[in-house]
Amino acid sequence: MDWHQVATDKDRERLRTWRNAWITALGKIKAAGRSADLTGQGALFDPDRALSNASPPPGRYRCRVFKLGANGTAMRDFTAYPPYECRINDEGEVSSLYKVGGSQRPIGLLFPDGGARMVFLGTMMFGDEKKPMDYGRDDGRDMAGYIERVGDKRWRLVLPWPKFESIVDVVELVPAD
Repeated sequence: MDWHQVATDKDRERLRTWRNAWITALGKIKAAGRSADLTGQGALFDPDRALSNASPPPGRYRCRVFKLGANGTAMRDFTAYPPYECRINDEGEVSSLYKVGGSQRPIGLLFPDGGARMVFLGTMMFGDEKKPMDYGRDDGRDMAGYIERVGDKRWRLVLPWPKFESIVDVVELVPAD
């Protein structure tokens, strides 16, 4: 399945300009004197770090969200959230990724995009919603990003230009088992 045929025009643009988002966010973090927060995570925040075999295997993962570069005045330039459980399932041609529980639950599909990355296209579920909104139906909920392997059993989901709070969201994924 070709992600280009699924992605909205706005999300294709966000994915095309991913590097601009990284450089802008990293510049804001450095200007705020928070560079040590970046170096403490090794390859996770290196925009040029993407190893082959980007596809994380199905299973349970411990995920952590990092918001890089404040978008507005309500956030800091570097924010790290506690880990939570997420899951990757094999769906045939693609895989799915979703957060288990919580008031904000990203859910979406992982599409092949060469050996060093996969494309995530998804949506955000809120509160007690039982079913996700279809991707492409609500621009305010749509999410687009890249999955990359950055170490042995360590992946990241990079979401450039998210709708709220930051310039780049980075979700670290490590197997829970």
